[in-house]
Amino acid sequence: MPKRHFSHIRTWVFDLDQTLYPPHERLFPQIEEKMTAYVMRELGVSRDRADALRTTYWRDHGTTLAGLMRHHDIDPEGYMEEVHDISFDVLSPAPDLAELIAQLPGRRIVYTNGSAPYAANVLKARGLENLFEAIYGVEHADYHPKPDQAAFEKVFAKDGLDPTQAAMFEDDPRNLAVPHALGMRTVHVAPVPEPAAHIHHHTDDLTAFLAQLT
Repeated sequence: MPKRHFSHIRTWVFDLDQTLYPPHERLFPQIEEKMTAYVMRELGVSRDRADALRTTYWRDHGTTLAGLMRHHDIDPEGYMEEVHDISFDVLSPAPDLAELIAQLPGRRIVYTNGSAPYAANVLKARGLENLFEAIYGVEHADYHPKPDQAAFEKVFAKDGLDPTQAAMFEDDPRNLAVPHALGMRTVHVAPVPEPAAHIHHHTDDLTAFLAQLT
C-alpha cells in the first residue's frame, strides 16, 4: 500500500464503532439489545418484530433511529441516551493505535452515527481521548445519518475540511460512497473486504494499516 496515496491528506476522518475498536470487542451488541428493547416498548411489538424493524430501518435508512424518526416520530435525544447507556468495560486500551494516530499529520476528527457523548466514552475506554480535534455525532447533522450525502455535507461544512485533502476510515462500505464522490481517500476497515469502486483501500487491522503511513 503506497504511502504516497496519503501524502496530500490534511484531515483524517475516523468512524467510531467497529473502526476505532475491533468487532471482537463486543460493544455494539449491547447497543443492539438496547435498541430492540426500546422498539419493543415504544411500538408495543414482540422481540422478533422489534429485531426485524431494527435491521430493516438500518438497511433502508442508514440507522435504526432514522427509520424510527421517519415512520414513528421517535424523539432522537431520548433514544440516543437510552441505547448508549451501556458498559464500556469490554473495550481495551489501544496504546499502539493511539501512538500512530498521534503521528498523523494534520487534523484528526471522529464522525459517527452515534452521539458525540457516546463517542467520547468509547475514546476514553480505548485511551484515544486526547487525539482528536473534533468529535461529530449524528446530532451535528440534525440526526441525518451516514450514508446520506446531506449528512456528510453538513458535518464537513461545520468542520471546514477540504474533502480533496481528507481520508475517511469506515467499517460500513455504504458510508464510503459519498466521501469517495467528494474526492476523499477511502479506507474500508473490516474483517472481510468488499470490493467496490468507491473503496480505495481495505484493512482488517487499523493499527497495522496506519503503521504503513507514519
